Amino acid sequence: MATHFRLIDTGIRDGRENVAFDQATIDLRASNRIADTVRFLGFPPTVLVGRHQVLSQEIDLAYCTENGIGTARRITGGGAIYFDEGQLGWALTFNRHALGVNSLEAITAKICEAAALGLSSLGINANYRPRNDIEVDGRKISGTGGFFDGDVLFYQGTVLVDLDPEKMVAALRVPASKLGKRGLESAASRVVTLAELLGSGVPKLAEIKLALVTAFAERLELDISPTDITADEETVTKEIFDTEVGTEEFVHEIDHRSVNETSYIGHSNGPGGSITSYVRLDGKRQNQIRDVLFTGDFFVTPPRVTLDLEAKLKRVRVEDVAACIETFFATSDIGTLSIEPEDFIRAMDDAIRKVRFA
Repeated sequence: MATHFRLIDTGIRDGRENVAFDQATIDLRASNRIADTVRFLGFPPTVLVGRHQVLSQEIDLAYCTENGIGTARRITGGGAIYFDEGQLGWALTFNRHALGVNSLEAITAKICEAAALGLSSLGINANYRPRNDIEVDGRKISGTGGFFDGDVLFYQGTVLVDLDPEKMVAALRVPASKLGKRGLESAASRVVTLAELLGSGVPKLAEIKLALVTAFAERLELDISPTDITADEETVTKEIFDTEVGTEEFVHEIDHRSVNETSYIGHSNGPGGSITSYVRLDGKRQNQIRDVLFTGDFFVTPPRVTLDLEAKLKRVRVEDVAACIETFFATSDIGTLSIEPEDFIRAMDDAIRKVRFA
């Protein structure tokens, strides 16, 4: 028997309001005030950084200000993206048991394969590429990401219908190393749009939405029916926007927490993304963690995991760091997407070596 999902379309909204609406659906689903939900959404020109990223390292803030491009921080992990009216956003908010799989990796594959099926029905050859992309001939047409919050899973993605590549490249600070490992000359060449693939035959948004809904229903075994946005959704969205997600403090949070000149920086790169650690040590022999900040384009669930790990590492002796991280992951209810405790350990080791040899 198919699982019932409701379908809503919130249209084009301010970037931070869209993120606040994301959180509102999670909170309302957790309290059973809304049913499992598929949502379509759109943005004016906006750059969204991942939950764990350092804002000013990912975005050219001056360019965005000068060109009227909004900035927002997602509640999901992953990398910074440029979004405008030429792209379609989609999101699923549902009980974690609704799809019959429990790990974030398995759910990601299931949802991405369904989205790829829907896009392929439009006349392209879209395929899921782990960890969380949908591609056509090696070029990304959709990026996705999500996390568990208790029994609720939130998962979101994009469809590149059309795009101004010059604005995207100018707004984002894409490191040369990230491009180089794919042999790319520019960030724009990494992505592809439906407009580029289909030319004058690019479908209207209504047709793209129908293709995705049909594929979600078929591949995920869902019964999806359109419904209205609830008054609760609008009220809770405004509360979250006003008190957290819409504030400068939230968007600039990791910039504000970012490290000063006494911090040492370590890196780890792997299949699950990049992790950067900013470490300060204490003690006469510099053998104790004073504080640490983890940033990057990785996915962990729930997102507060990194805050908990940073707190756990305070006052830990340097030689006990690896054991502390391993114990933290082994004894906590954590979901990851191709990221492992060893990735955090490597980032810490890299920074600590720099302290010792400074």
